[in-house]
Amino acid sequence: MPDRRPRGYQPDWQPRPATLELLTAVELILGRYAAHLPLTIRQIWYAAVVGGVLAKQERTYKRLVELLGMARRSGRISWLAIRDDTEAAVEPVAYDGPDGFRRAQLDAARGFRLDRQAGQEARLEVWCDTAGLVPQLAAVTDPWGVPVYAGAGGLSGKRAAARRAAVGGHATVRILVINDWDPGGLHLFTALAEDITAFAALDAPDVTMEFDRLAVTERQVAELGLPTAPVKAGDRRSFPGTSTTQAEALPPDALATLVRDAISGSRDTAVLADVLEREEAERRVLLERFRP
Repeated sequence: MPDRRPRGYQPDWQPRPATLELLTAVELILGRYAAHLPLTIRQIWYAAVVGGVLAKQERTYKRLVELLGMARRSGRISWLAIRDDTEAAVEPVAYDGPDGFRRAQLDAARGFRLDRQAGQEARLEVWCDTAGLVPQLAAVTDPWGVPVYAGAGGLSGKRAAARRAAVGGHATVRILVINDWDPGGLHLFTALAEDITAFAALDAPDVTMEFDRLAVTERQVAELGLPTAPVKAGDRRSFPGTSTTQAEALPPDALATLVRDAISGSRDTAVLADVLEREEAERRVLLERFRP
């Protein structure tokens, strides 16, 4: 039987009244969090659940996936508003000639930056389980030069963290973690801390590794009224909570505030100001060098 699902652009899409009502609610959510785009579909779903627009059921999530697909195909919602994490690409670097190469050099000079964590007491990293949250988190951490990594359970990533600690020039590396409030999330956090610390014992023996689980916590679930689900039957791992919550249930603005406060509270502003001043001066020198 042929697949009848829509393909390509759908400019003539006419949603039914119930679909249009949900679409209007989604547009309001995207407008509310315009400063944090792109959102993941699950973030939009959780916002709709909290707002009473959708029930917290898997079928409503699947309905939202279909709706957002058509809304983007039709042009009703911008392709840039929603984060897809199913693609992976490696594209070759090429130029349209020597002039294109020179323009690329000039663009690189405009974006010149120093290490904005240089001179700070501790080097910070932000880690999360969900790749879809990386652009939002990076938008928050970028002014401080703090990197964001996804995939807290990956072995290669944990070893890489220890090796970064060895060459970063800091006596302390602090990793800020965002993951689900459930047995798996707590288990992954513990495994992350133990494994990176063990790798660092050999790769960066003079560096102290610290770990701070920013979210999700039981207190945040209560204070923010986050949607919850029962602990999965049969999961026997130790867990102090009575219900679970995914990290994507955190409202984007609340998540941004958590990360921003955690970083700003541990930065020496005078040290950062000195780095930014030198950065701007060296950028001007580069721009003069590369201008036509």
